[in-house]
Amino acid sequence: MTAPCVFCAIVAGAAPVEVVREWPDAIAIRPRSGGVHPGHLLVIPRVHVANVGTDPAVSAAVMARAAELAADLPAANVITSKGAAATQTVFHLHIHVVPRAEGDGLPLPWTPQHNARTRTPMGDQQ
Repeated sequence: MTAPCVFCAIVAGAAPVEVVREWPDAIAIRPRSGGVHPGHLLVIPRVHVANVGTDPAVSAAVMARAAELAADLPAANVITSKGAAATQTVFHLHIHVVPRAEGDGLPLPWTPQHNARTRTPMGDQQ
């Protein structure tokens, strides 16, 4: 038996969360952890879809909602992951909208700011 889906519980109103915005097909919430940066939001579909590759129509609709939120920001990362190897930890599609500012100190793992791994001239991780 698989574990219950926390995002399905949130959508059903059975788990506490701060809902920031609602649409017929999705909701935007604040991560319970507080997120990685001030203003970090998650956009999740109201239907259970495991990841961005499961149902392209649902993924497109959720991305459109994330884009609406990002449109109000001067700079943002809009990110999702597919699979554990790509850092997906909750297997219900969700898109992160993370407000950004020049010099905010929040690195992404594949940017020159990130020093946890070194890269060869061909871009391979060591």
